[in-house]
Amino acid sequence: MNTRREFLRSCAGVVSAGWLAAAVRGEGADAKPRAIRLGAPVFDAPADPEGLALAHRKLGYRAAYCPDVSLDDKDRVRDVAAAFAKHDVVIAEVGRWCNLLDADSAVRAANLKTVTEGLALAEAIGARCCVDIAGSYNPKVWFGPHPDNLSPKFFDATVENTRKIIDAVHPRRAKFALEMMGWALPDSPDSYLKLIKAVDREAFAVHLDPCNLINSPARFYRNTELLNECFDKLGQWIVSCHAKDLAWDVETNVHFREVCLGAGELDWRTYLARLAALSGDVPLMIEHMSGAEEYDKSRRFLLDLAPKVGARFE
Repeated sequence: MNTRREFLRSCAGVVSAGWLAAAVRGEGADAKPRAIRLGAPVFDAPADPEGLALAHRKLGYRAAYCPDVSLDDKDRVRDVAAAFAKHDVVIAEVGRWCNLLDADSAVRAANLKTVTEGLALAEAIGARCCVDIAGSYNPKVWFGPHPDNLSPKFFDATVENTRKIIDAVHPRRAKFALEMMGWALPDSPDSYLKLIKAVDREAFAVHLDPCNLINSPARFYRNTELLNECFDKLGQWIVSCHAKDLAWDVETNVHFREVCLGAGELDWRTYLARLAALSGDVPLMIEHMSGAEEYDKSRRFLLDLAPKVGARFE
């Protein structure tokens, strides 16, 4: 094969994803894969840090979303960090979902402050990253589509915002990351690579949610290729991942809908194999389920599938 990517693509569909993961690492087929940290929201859990950490472990989770805690509450930040570390539960992300490109300058400034404090919290509590989307110029929906979301102006504003956030905190362990979107930059592995080069900050990383990138029939049907492209080009910068699935509701226009894991068309064999092959300890976080039952169903799907593809959770 001429390239590593061609090799990976040739493997899809003709060999097991477990062998693929070992091949990516350059190991034999009998090599033990790195255990993936799985996480999700935990329902009806106690508020105290010790009980909350144990509630995650009871479900087999070794990763968690950041609990509700203020950056100013230094005692609770300390206690959460200590309890989660004690029980080997990594805080995967501090989510700060707001529009960094809001048309209202006062709102835009407040949102920038919110995300900056989110990165500071991630650094203080030991989270892998603080994550947001780059934003949107849509005046009605904070994450909605707009023609300028794919413009040089949007790119330059995102570079400026990202640098401001990182330079205000100077994190030594936490990263700042953006989610790729289907209608706003970064909207592909290549556009994220371009951002990484332009931002030029070691603390800028990648949060991978492949379903957010599926915005066409080509990407829907060829999501194996999309997954491999993401890991090939961005793997060294990936610090956390989201887990959800997509189904196609057939209508006059294209309509993809988020569903429970396994109920859609995402190539989970490739996703898990490539994730297990990363050199870093990257968490996989289930999101956007409708309640505890759907989260549990998705959790069981991953736990059942993992040994079949040479991956494991523990």
